[in-house]
Amino acid sequence: MNILQINSSARTEGAISTRVANDIVARLQARHSGSKRTLRDLSVTPHPTIDNAALGALFTKPEERSAEQKARVALDDALIAEIQAADIVVLGVPMYNFGVTVQLKNWIDAIARAQVTFKYGEKGPEGMLTGKTVYLALARGGIYRDTPNDSQVPYLKNVLGFLGMTDVRLVYAEGLAMGPEALESALAAAQAQIEEAIPA
Repeated sequence: MNILQINSSARTEGAISTRVANDIVARLQARHSGSKRTLRDLSVTPHPTIDNAALGALFTKPEERSAEQKARVALDDALIAEIQAADIVVLGVPMYNFGVTVQLKNWIDAIARAQVTFKYGEKGPEGMLTGKTVYLALARGGIYRDTPNDSQVPYLKNVLGFLGMTDVRLVYAEGLAMGPEALESALAAAQAQIEEAIPA
């Protein structure tokens, strides 16, 4: 069992989304003995954004790429290899201004590659990252679950599903900025959701 954990907070320490993601992974490892975790913390090793140079590298035939272009594509290749090898993906997802972090968006842009992680056929797009379970550790300062202001979950379900990952399970830690009692309540609620989602 290969578990891929992606931390997408801009914080290197103290991120609640990372804490919840860690708790999910710990629960999974307790249930699946011998499982292996691969950790990618995007605050420690941020992935570069797509720019003109990156697009030029991706759309150049592999045998015609310059050394610089090969190096840029290799960065994306490493992320793709990690998710291809994963059985379970755990994403730490804080909410920044109603959306995902730039760190997470760059990761998504890197792993979404035509003919590698998705393709177009006669019936439309087909995701190629199938057979995986994804856990989203969602951390929010306010309470947005199941409201029109939660643009994160629809977006992530859509893009992950597009890539073939349709088994998406949600763990919420909300109201984190609403005072100490709300923080403790949110953490307790998240832990209860983890225990329900991953029975011992």
